[in-house]
Amino acid sequence: MSKQAKRKQKPQLIEWRLYVVVAFVCLLFTSLIGRAAYIQIIEPEKLRHESDMRTLRTTSREVQRGLITDRNGEMLAVSVPVKAVYADPKVVHDRNGFVDMRRWQALADILHEPKEKILKRVQSNPKKRFTYLKRQVTPAVAEYISKLKLPGVYLKSESRRYYPTSEISAQLVGITNIDDIGIEGIENSYNDWLTGTPSKQKVRKSRDGHVVERLDIVQDGDSPNDLVLSLDQRIQQLAYRELKKATEINQATSASIVVLDVHTGEVLAMANTPSYNPNSRDNLQAFRMRNRALTDSYEPGSTIKPFVVAAALEAGTIKSDQVIKTYPGRMRIGGKVVRDSRYYGDLSLADVLVHSSNVGMAKISLSMPVQELLGAYQTMGLGNYSGINLAGESAGLIHDRRRWSEFERATLSFGYGLMVTPLQLARLYATLGSKGVLYPVSILKLKQQPEGEQVISPEIAQSVMEMLIGVTEKGGTATKAHIEGYPVAGKTGTARKAVAGGYGEDYVAIFAGVAPVHNPELAIVVVVNEPKGDRYYGGDVAAPVFASVMSGALQMLNIEPISSREKVRLAGTTRRTE
Repeated sequence: MSKQAKRKQKPQLIEWRLYVVVAFVCLLFTSLIGRAAYIQIIEPEKLRHESDMRTLRTTSREVQRGLITDRNGEMLAVSVPVKAVYADPKVVHDRNGFVDMRRWQALADILHEPKEKILKRVQSNPKKRFTYLKRQVTPAVAEYISKLKLPGVYLKSESRRYYPTSEISAQLVGITNIDDIGIEGIENSYNDWLTGTPSKQKVRKSRDGHVVERLDIVQDGDSPNDLVLSLDQRIQQLAYRELKKATEINQATSASIVVLDVHTGEVLAMANTPSYNPNSRDNLQAFRMRNRALTDSYEPGSTIKPFVVAAALEAGTIKSDQVIKTYPGRMRIGGKVVRDSRYYGDLSLADVLVHSSNVGMAKISLSMPVQELLGAYQTMGLGNYSGINLAGESAGLIHDRRRWSEFERATLSFGYGLMVTPLQLARLYATLGSKGVLYPVSILKLKQQPEGEQVISPEIAQSVMEMLIGVTEKGGTATKAHIEGYPVAGKTGTARKAVAGGYGEDYVAIFAGVAPVHNPELAIVVVVNEPKGDRYYGGDVAAPVFASVMSGALQMLNIEPISSREKVRLAGTTRRTE
């Protein structure tokens, strides 16, 4: 080997390559520094926005709807925690959620839904991010679903309204829809009061959805308000039970009852039949949901007669000791005839009411101008809203005409030609019990007695009350409304139902009254619509319901029965009135 071959060659520096590498490194670092400077100094908000879009979330604290209770604290409507089942179709598809169809079948079985229906919701649009599978499932069902571990199927909290009293006070309390918004009754009228506002807070969440930082309050929430009704659930239950029994016995189309406190105008009970179960929403029927006690109007029949007497006494067209001649038991007015059921002879004002004489009432009505009578009706609350402030209330109907025939004036006195609701009629009789003071009706429990309006003089109101005692005593038209120990001032009413072109063959049976007369506490009106069979008079159909409810309610309220001495005094007063 030559010496030249053994010589080691020294590496030579290629300068242009070095310059290229150094230039590339410098350019890279310069670009990084420039980019960092651009992000940090010139446009720092863009990345912050991108970060916030991925991590910032607004959470809300769910609030349950306020409680509804009766005046004694009994629950009428409460909210219970439930769960909503929903799916994220995109997540289901991305995670191959349809591999194990047995789990989907188990989900369909527990939700009582066809599997195909559930799968259609999830498979129809793979890019969709939300779809409900079932609302308001019980916690037990929710726990079972969570154990299925279906990818993309989640649970979220919500609440459901529960009504412990069920059908007893269904039309009055009302119901909410699936979104917990009141749609009927008190739930609807006081929806804003019962509904709280959820608080909202901005938080930062990690990739797995856990809250890592709580930032600030977006919205302060308002707690829901509870509602205390004037209702006494004990009386309400009694009223509904007796009303339902009477409806079934008489095969009536419907019936209503209203119980008022005469001293305050508070509603202690308001029930209707037929009713419904608000806890079961399957096959709800609109006619069952209507609160007929304040939405339906009827001609009041003879129950209006005591107020015609009161109006005439106020106007001075008759005197309290006046005798009304009814011979011969009928009266021709303007070519038409007003008849009594039989000839009663000469009658005192009390006897006119006890025997419900149409002839006697026609003469009393014709003794005063028609505008005087209509004005008295309106002053006493007919044709006006009661003040209960519930949706759907009817104001009734009083015709405003320039000309009235003599016969029309007569029929006004025994309850034809005007329309009233059961609630309005109860308010009328409560006015008698409150010595002529008309109070606004309240469905809420009052802390103090409201301000009323004196629409009948106390003396006349008391006098008419005492005249009505004989209606429930022997010889009266409503002996079935008699309550031993509690004298009743009441009146029956039996009116034919108006149809196109006149009156049909159906009746409305009514009884309205106040008790006890010596110390009035409650006014009750019972209306039975279209009873079938031979018994359709108010004294036969509605009076027994009145007696059962009034007797039970007075005992529940610890109202003492009348003493023997007081009974003798009242009997003497009634005889003097007659």
